[in-house]
Order: sequence, then structure tokens, then C-alpha cells
Amino acid sequence: MSTLQQFREGLSEAWDSLLDGWQRLYRHAAGAVTRFTPGVSQRGRDATDIAVRSTGWGLLASEVFDDDDRIVVRLEVPGMEKGDFDLQITEGYLVIRGHKEMEHERTERRYHVVECAYGSFERAIPLPGEVETGKASASYKRGILRVELPKSTSQTRKKIKVDAT
Repeated sequence: MSTLQQFREGLSEAWDSLLDGWQRLYRHAAGAVTRFTPGVSQRGRDATDIAVRSTGWGLLASEVFDDDDRIVVRLEVPGMEKGDFDLQITEGYLVIRGHKEMEHERTERRYHVVECAYGSFERAIPLPGEVETGKASASYKRGILRVELPKSTSQTRKKIKVDAT
């Protein structure tokens, strides 16, 4: 086999490995990557140039866990206020919408790195079971939105005791 053929095969294997890794990453984190879209802020001001340029994709990492009688969703959304969220439960998803505004400093400055996302966002988190929407509660503290969703009575776990005979 020639050196060129070995190089091609090695390159092909490396590309396949890289593609496989990206696909695994996408499957694992696709829901956490959220699109922030610019526009008119909640206070009625138009988005500034820097806010428009810094708008794009951001990571809103979440955790979903459940126990015998509830499902708890925790979402990392720093820089927000508790009134900035719109929460809905629809078709087996917890849908979280909000708007994150850029804080403007009064001094003249230039941005060299902008990694924070600003603008409107929406994140749909699949729920592992049916919930009682009327009994749901939410709290926001230290950049973490916590939503507690009681399971519907048909979804609660029941322990079964095994008798020895």
C-alpha cells in the first residue's frame, strides 16, 4: 500500500471518529443549546449593536430528576430576575421562555470577548411522566430556576412487597 493510500485511510478514519464524536455530543446536549434572538427588549428599547452581535447560541444546562411523587427540573439561567420567566407545560414538555438583557455600563468601552447570550430564548424540556399542572411551583435563586411538578396520581410509583411463601 502506498503512503498516499495510508494517508487517505488514516484521514478517513480520523474524520469518521470526529463525526461520530460530534453526533454523540449533539445527541447528548442538543436540548441544552438554546437560540437567543435579538429584538425589542421588555423595557421597550431596541437592541443595541453589541447586543445584536452577541446574540446567538447559548447553553442553558438543566437537570431533570424524579422521586416517588414529583418531578423536579433545575435550569441554569444566570443574570435573570424571577419575573423574567414564562413557564408552561404542554404535550409532555416544560417550556421555559424568557428575555435576558445586556447590562450597559456608562463608560466608553470596547468589547474584546462576548460569550454571554442576550435576547429572547425558549427551551423545551421533555418530562418523564404526566404531572399535575395545577400544583406546580417554581423558584429562582442564585441563577438557578427550580420547577417542582407533582406527578399525576396515575404516574406515582407504588411499592410492591414480596411475601415469602
